[in-house]
Amino acid sequence: MSLLENRVAIITGAGGGLGAAHAKVFAAHGCAVVVNDINYQAAEAVVEDIQAKGGRAIVNTADITDYAASKGIVEHAINEFAGLHIVVNNAGINRDKMFASMSEQDWDDIMRIHLKGHFCISSHAVRYWRDLAKAGETVDARIINTTSGAGLQGSIGQSNYAAAKAGIAALTLNQAAELGRYGITANAIAPAARTGMTMAVDAMAQQMAKPEDGSFDYWAPENVSVLLAYLASAQAAHVSGKVFESEGGRICIADGWRTTKGVDKDAQWDPNELGDVVDHMIEASTPAQKVWGS
Repeated sequence: MSLLENRVAIITGAGGGLGAAHAKVFAAHGCAVVVNDINYQAAEAVVEDIQAKGGRAIVNTADITDYAASKGIVEHAINEFAGLHIVVNNAGINRDKMFASMSEQDWDDIMRIHLKGHFCISSHAVRYWRDLAKAGETVDARIINTTSGAGLQGSIGQSNYAAAKAGIAALTLNQAAELGRYGITANAIAPAARTGMTMAVDAMAQQMAKPEDGSFDYWAPENVSVLLAYLASAQAAHVSGKVFESEGGRICIADGWRTTKGVDKDAQWDPNELGDVVDHMIEASTPAQKVWGS
């Protein structure tokens, strides 16, 4: 039996890049896939590729940032494939600017696509799964979110993107804590791979180019997709509330914020006392990873 046989997934932003790779890998492992992308031709090409290899997939072009339209995406999956088990929130955009030059629109566009986009479909899927659980059915469902190294440690020139991706990481922790009672897991992935966005940067395009000698393609997006296929499977029912980083053949878990031992005076501090105290705490703490680009 294939890893994802008899399971149904919605994958957003699946017309290209990581989303297309996820869709093809999922389908290759037996999953029925709703290929969601606002670019119909791109989504159709992915679906045709999947179907040509014997897989099951359909096109959906609804706007993931529209709450009502997102309900339609969930209903499309259920009506076409008689169920839904997995939501992969992958769709995203960039509006890179230094913070001092960033416009309100630059900020709002990123928050809408990333944070609201992660909320809308997941909200409707969770309501569907919760209703099944309350009706006594066994639910084995997955939410897989997409964060970024920018969200985990910051990135120069991407304060909007970093803030949204950090929000997605925190959202994942909340979803895992709240939804486990219904048989739903929530995890996030911080991927590094060759996509349209990365290849638009000349330096990255050279670094991430596919090797011509047939050696291991380190930056192939499928290297990330196989981790998602595992997380989407029944085998990963015990894995929830984790943020994974994936690059090439390397997989690791990103640790979150942790409270240090600190200093307790058992009384109110005088501000004049805090200089040495704060300096001591900083010296004793484990430094955060450097902000990308700094």
